[in-house]
Amino acid sequence: MAVPLQFVDEMPGFLRSLLDSELALLALFAVFVLEGAMLMYFMPSELIVPGSLVLLGTSPPTVFAVLSVAVVGATIGQTALFVLAQRGGREYLLQKRWFRVSEESLDRFDAWFDRWGPVVVPVSNSLLFTRGMLTVPAGLSELDTREFVLLSAVGTLSFEAILAGVYLFGIDVLEGVLF
Repeated sequence: MAVPLQFVDEMPGFLRSLLDSELALLALFAVFVLEGAMLMYFMPSELIVPGSLVLLGTSPPTVFAVLSVAVVGATIGQTALFVLAQRGGREYLLQKRWFRVSEESLDRFDAWFDRWGPVVVPVSNSLLFTRGMLTVPAGLSELDTREFVLLSAVGTLSFEAILAGVYLFGIDVLEGVLF
């Protein structure tokens, strides 16, 4: 399957070799840890997996590697935020400049967690705009860390697999229409 963006072929050699190396997956892992911890304010999380597939390729082993790195990295980031919420508490997080969730939004997500319980963690991780937002309410609850890790990973796998599927399906449709 061809990469749809011409600029990828026109990249400088050193950048192309970096993307072809194992360092690309390590850099992607770091990006997903930051995304999971809700520290990725400069890039929409919905673009990370499709962008990675544009740059790294769409072979089945590459898609599997990107999805694996996404799930592990984001789950580690979310777990770090979950543990920070457990230990620091709600007021601690609301006072931090890097925590860009308003008290009103946090109240709304607290209410979701109170109403639906832990099942809302993977559901919210699978949806646009709510991804990761139940991490703090889950950390403030009595939810076990191991259970949170599992729920977070399931939701992240669902979200990232959907994004990869939409991207891959879109390429197939474009190739069928254009070629």
